[in-house]
Amino acid sequence: MTRRAVGLALATALITGCAPSSDERPPNIIYMLADDLGYGELGTYGQTQIRTPHLDALAMQGMRFTQHYSGSPVCAPSRGTLLTGLSTLRSQIRDNFEVGGYPDPDELGQMPLDSSTYTIGTMLQDAGYVTGAIGKWGLGGRESVGQPRFQGFDYFFGYLDQQLAHNFYPTHLWRNGERVELDNEYFSPHQVFEGDDPDDPEQYRQYQGNEYSLDVMADDALRFIEENQERPFFLYLPFTIPHVALQVPDSSLMEYEGAFEEEPYLGDPTYLPHYRPLSAYAAMITRMDDHIGRILEQLDALGLGENTVVMFTSDNGTTYTGGVDAEFFDSTAGLRGLKGSLYEGGIRVPLIARWPGHIEAGAESEYVSAFWDMMPTFAQIAGVEAPSDLDGVSMLPALLGEEQTSDRPLYWEYHGLWDGAQAVRMGRWKGVRLGGHDDANAPVELYDLDTDPFEATDVSAQHPDIVEQLQRVMESRTPSDYDPWNFAIAGNS
Repeated sequence: MTRRAVGLALATALITGCAPSSDERPPNIIYMLADDLGYGELGTYGQTQIRTPHLDALAMQGMRFTQHYSGSPVCAPSRGTLLTGLSTLRSQIRDNFEVGGYPDPDELGQMPLDSSTYTIGTMLQDAGYVTGAIGKWGLGGRESVGQPRFQGFDYFFGYLDQQLAHNFYPTHLWRNGERVELDNEYFSPHQVFEGDDPDDPEQYRQYQGNEYSLDVMADDALRFIEENQERPFFLYLPFTIPHVALQVPDSSLMEYEGAFEEEPYLGDPTYLPHYRPLSAYAAMITRMDDHIGRILEQLDALGLGENTVVMFTSDNGTTYTGGVDAEFFDSTAGLRGLKGSLYEGGIRVPLIARWPGHIEAGAESEYVSAFWDMMPTFAQIAGVEAPSDLDGVSMLPALLGEEQTSDRPLYWEYHGLWDGAQAVRMGRWKGVRLGGHDDANAPVELYDLDTDPFEATDVSAQHPDIVEQLQRVMESRTPSDYDPWNFAIAGNS
């Protein structure tokens, strides 16, 4: 049987839910997750000022999704929905929850996943995959049961604590529960400029180190792939780019020399200053793209390219702080809102998927999907059954170019801003409700995304029946064990 015929047979088996036969090795899966990358920040999604040639090429070799959503508008809960297949309608982690502080001695991470959590990693371990996670975790710190090694991952290297990841020159990273020292001196990633000349690049050297964490983690990803090339592997790569602080090696910054007219960003108590903030932000994304190119090149060199599903997306929309200028870069491609918002700009993200011989090259899909769909999708790709109680559905038919539609409601909630926010996408309709923590009668805004993708006109008064349907979804949420992550209930407020 030819390789093409084997591929078609495997695709048919996968889409019908059957496991591959014993003589067919299931495909490897590499899932790359950028951090705060906006919907419009890749060339293939319309970006004109930031260079992303490898991701643009990946899109030409595979499929680009135009209506894919993250799990949340911020880091930890978004990752939680991805790894568990549960949306924030009933997931454990529904916002960032810091256990420790920013300095190294206070590094305790975020609220840990429960010890009983069944993750994508656990599922693929059970399917015979070796599982690795390299990058930013954010779901349990160094002293918790939420660490990757207790959550279905045979191997982890990177940041356990997402606060520590505010600095791309940390003193250390973590490997399987062990601290790995880097050649960097400690400095706070939250400072304002205190020099006497903000235009002098040398006065910003204090915000750099010797080992750039992205480079170290990308090298480790290449090693993981090479060492596990003889068996099926799942590699989860939650990169820290382009989350602030604005930090990038000079070699990348030089690629944007003279590209923009810009003024120094002098920092604030939240993030570090930079003398060329526009160039730094663009260079961070391009450097990530360069490393992705190295990974794709290695897959081909090892003969793994055709039997590896590669996906790339982002955990939420572009940030609003730290010297990032989303308006300058048109980072949301016109979508309303930024990180922390449940409008489209906060949660609609790029998704690129490549699987040679299965996913049509240069294809585009308008299928509406979200992070919690990944677990059942990966289960079907691996030829195993996903847990029956997930919020997600497999999007493998859409990936393989089959007709797939879904009017099921997609739900998000967020608690860090807006006095509590909820959103539901159902078909063409999008409902957003702000202020629900204390007001059980907070109104639901309604937008018709078919005619108003930028959510400019609230049409709730014209469609009370649709509003009622979306509100019922919002009210169906499972209460959180952490009370500040709950909403007012009619009759009790």
